[in-house]
Amino acid sequence: MTMSRKIGSCTTILASAVLATLAPAYADEAQDAATKPDTRSISLGAGLVSGDRNSRSLFSQYNGLRKNDSVLLLDFDYVRRNEESGTWSTARGRNLGLDTRELGFGMQRQGIWSLSVDYNEIVRNDPRIANTALSGAGTTTPTITRLAAPGTGSELTFQTKREILGLSGYAWINDRFQFEASFKNEDKDGTRRWGRGYDCATAVCPRTGVNAQSATVQTWALLMVPEPINSNTKQAEAKLNFHTDKLFVTAGYYGSFYTNNNGSLTPSVPGALNGPTLANQTGAAVPLVTTGQGLQNVLQLPMALAPDNQAHQFYLAGNYAFTPKVRSTFKLAYTHATQNENFAGMGLTGAPAGRSDLGGVLNSTLAQFGITARPMPKLSLLGNVRYEKKDDQTPLAAYTAESGQIRPSPWNNTRVSNTKLGGKAEASYLLPANIRGTVGVDYEQIKRELPPDNVFVAGISALRGKTEEVTYRGDLRRSISETVTGSIGLAHARRTGSNWYNLINTAPLVYGTTNSPGAEWVRAGTFPSMLTDRTRDKLKGSVDWAATEKLSVTFAAETSYDRYTPPNQIGGLRSGRNWLYSLDASYALSDKWKATAYGSVGSQAFRVEQGNNGYIANVSDRNTAFGVGLLGKPTGVLDVGATLSYVQDLNRFGLGVDPFGTTPATVAANSAQAALGLPDVTFRETRLNLFANYAIDKRSDVRLDVIHVITTLNEWTWGGQNGLPFFTYGDNTTVQLNPNQHVTFIGARYIYKF
Repeated sequence: MTMSRKIGSCTTILASAVLATLAPAYADEAQDAATKPDTRSISLGAGLVSGDRNSRSLFSQYNGLRKNDSVLLLDFDYVRRNEESGTWSTARGRNLGLDTRELGFGMQRQGIWSLSVDYNEIVRNDPRIANTALSGAGTTTPTITRLAAPGTGSELTFQTKREILGLSGYAWINDRFQFEASFKNEDKDGTRRWGRGYDCATAVCPRTGVNAQSATVQTWALLMVPEPINSNTKQAEAKLNFHTDKLFVTAGYYGSFYTNNNGSLTPSVPGALNGPTLANQTGAAVPLVTTGQGLQNVLQLPMALAPDNQAHQFYLAGNYAFTPKVRSTFKLAYTHATQNENFAGMGLTGAPAGRSDLGGVLNSTLAQFGITARPMPKLSLLGNVRYEKKDDQTPLAAYTAESGQIRPSPWNNTRVSNTKLGGKAEASYLLPANIRGTVGVDYEQIKRELPPDNVFVAGISALRGKTEEVTYRGDLRRSISETVTGSIGLAHARRTGSNWYNLINTAPLVYGTTNSPGAEWVRAGTFPSMLTDRTRDKLKGSVDWAATEKLSVTFAAETSYDRYTPPNQIGGLRSGRNWLYSLDASYALSDKWKATAYGSVGSQAFRVEQGNNGYIANVSDRNTAFGVGLLGKPTGVLDVGATLSYVQDLNRFGLGVDPFGTTPATVAANSAQAALGLPDVTFRETRLNLFANYAIDKRSDVRLDVIHVITTLNEWTWGGQNGLPFFTYGDNTTVQLNPNQHVTFIGARYIYKF
């Protein structure tokens, strides 16, 4: 997982917590709605957030608190039951004063029919802010202009917004048949931070000298080119349910339709950009190489955006009880997906002869059957089998060509046809001493379509047509005492495969032939890790301790180790290790006070080797999280709570050197880099959440929420050269993020129930 994805994950969790706090505590009202004919409430208040948008950019990615220092907090709930007809009417609104608002309306007669409509807005603010001279951001024809120096341009932020309208309902036709239908329409607009870069190949930009890179000519460039987003996604589903005493079956249709109003992006690029050294970024611009097609012309070529596509699925699924002790599940599905948007209509030229669109067709067939049985009181059995076939019927065509390769050839599109067959068998038996033992075996086979021998596949040494993986597992669970339950489990998996399909022309290997791993051996070859032989061993255990009626503790631990054995000496993923320890505890201090605590620490580590005369990377990601909480009711009208949490995500990049390197200069350079090392990437977040809810009377409450968040992000991958706190593009556009952010949110609201 990349650091940006981790940041998104952490901030999504934070955003969920913030939104949960912004919305009032409606748990009691929701529970009352199930038993009382009428529940109506409205919540009105205001929220204040500290700092400016730069100092709270991580905090405000998803919660709608980026633009304004103060916000309106408005929510409502409405539930009413007509006693004569038995019809329920509902309405709800959340975050109506923010740009993450939610609205829902519905009517139903329970067990007869139901209709509902929902509207949601989801906003994502990019936490990084750009300083640039670029104009036309958000259009398909932006203009890039080089700044004289970094930081002298205008500030540019990126935001995407989704507006989602959903309709759903059901109706019982009779006591055996029920019809359900739903429809969702999603419009997505905004801009996304994107870019393009190119190191002009000699075949494209002929030049002299080693790379011909100097202070007087620029043969490569990296530019920020924002992606304009204006798309629509529609999803529709309809299904008919049927049930008897033994059978439940659903027959349905699901459709997905994606339309992108932007087909391509064509930037305008200046003829001179930064040179290869930092000194050139503050001096005169360096002209781009102009020989051949020229770097400027290449950078101005149209960039294809996501094309229109659609998919249609028909399915039949359900379960059947042969006897009270033998039950089964089943599913059959067929999906037809297409992508055939016209190239010219997207603004793209140079398509292969005879092709005006991709003609993409992917047909998928799925069949699954499972069965569970309990032939004896102490014995439980489980088994299932799953078959899935993806038939990619997209025509193959030569879309680009590049000379100077070992095997000069056109570059074709690829197909993803494959057939997967999987199965599982499991038995669980209650042994003496109150021990429940479970053993099982899992099987997965994947057969993949290999490219024809006249289709050039670059970047890897070989592919495999088939892989098989078998997993043997077992675990024991025992009630050690009336208050302690423990379990331990082991699993061993081994993946193997067929012979390798060669994709390089190096004696004695021939392109398009199939060889055994020994014959395919290439010292620094590149073999996809998902296809190489692998063994995986996993151990896990847990203990649940209900010490008293007031105290409960759960401890869990697991670890796994992977070993990859591709047919090469160095290159690619070689090993991986994961481990995790977690502890959860809950203690009732009294009838009015309850304390909770949790903690976890885990790690993922990988050893990756980078080919001939390359480096060895020992990459690790360690995550630590803990939290404590206190909930109480000091008086009959006052509820209070506090939670304190901390999370740290630490990425480390250990470097080594290829011990079998054959080029002394390269080995020396890699040794120097390994000695220097790479900085850690660290994300830390500390969050304090306080709330108090006071009942003025039976109809009125006041609530106060306080959230304080401290966030630290040290990420060298987005830092600049020579320790600068920003990333610099070839036009002196900079992108940066405040690495130390402190945010406080205070929200007060009045809740009236009527």
